[in-house]
Amino acid sequence: MALYCGIDLHSTNCWVTVLEEGQKVVREKRIGNDLAAILGFLEPHRTELEGIAVESTFNWYWLVDGLMDAGHQVHLTNTWAAKQYEGLKYADDRHDARWLAHLLWLGILPEGYIYPKEERGVRDLLRRRSFLVQKRTSFLLAMKGAFACRTGMIARSDDIKKWTVEDVGLHIEDPLASLGITCLLGPVTALSEQIKLLEKEALKRARLREEFRQLTTVWGIGKVLGLTIMYEVGEIKRFAKVGRFASYCRCVKSEWLTNGKRKGSGNAKNGNPHLSWAFSEAAHFAVMHHERAKKYFQRKRAKTNGIVAIRALAHKLARASYYVMKDQVDFDPERLFR
Repeated sequence: MALYCGIDLHSTNCWVTVLEEGQKVVREKRIGNDLAAILGFLEPHRTELEGIAVESTFNWYWLVDGLMDAGHQVHLTNTWAAKQYEGLKYADDRHDARWLAHLLWLGILPEGYIYPKEERGVRDLLRRRSFLVQKRTSFLLAMKGAFACRTGMIARSDDIKKWTVEDVGLHIEDPLASLGITCLLGPVTALSEQIKLLEKEALKRARLREEFRQLTTVWGIGKVLGLTIMYEVGEIKRFAKVGRFASYCRCVKSEWLTNGKRKGSGNAKNGNPHLSWAFSEAAHFAVMHHERAKKYFQRKRAKTNGIVAIRALAHKLARASYYVMKDQVDFDPERLFR
């Protein structure tokens, strides 16, 4: 008799349900987040279990790795795609776990990608780096805005990174206003040091694999961004079409259309936020260092705004990068701006 298991995972506990073919419950229980307890609960059904569907949450590593190491067939569920009908009158953790097991039995469980365990360390290190870069950028923009408000002058981010308390005092006499800017100099310096540390460690431990080496030929993508993209993509073969890759990078619109009319929007956050950020960074660097990218950005910005224009260029770079990775060829700017 084939059995199917669904696990609704939370921060401190999980609901584990085992179903027979169909919807008959064999066993179910709420268990604390203890791998030994969960394995013990499943042990009587080990030989009959066809698979285990685990909800993809922020803390799935320990559970999925532990179940796989114990010899179970694990399926990481795409949580957004596995939602139950929203018109249900009542639902709880028990019903959610049953739903996962039921979808697994039907063979229509929407699955996420289980990233190789041995490569997650560098990937998570690069994710932490991008987090620090974004924090530093927010501090720099705050300082730039405050400085412009007091002086009417626009400072470059590269210049702000080199500022001292005395530099700010030359332009702003009010000590409180000056302190409001200089208080962020220390955090910016500290963040820059940590970013360099993480970059050095990532470059020491990782190299671009053969199929990703041409990524650095794409405008705006250097070694660190190339590694970030490689570790977030994993295997380019899992994206059958360029549109799916661009969607995964959050570079396409999220909207519902019927008869040519807009009837709503989908889940704009569906996809990989780290790839979205990486290609936006690449677009910024491309505008800074490549004239054709700059002209494209300026044309787009004239019709809309800077954010939309950068995202449009990021979309183009994401699509170009897909073919660079898939076909293992150098970046061709002529194809980008056809």
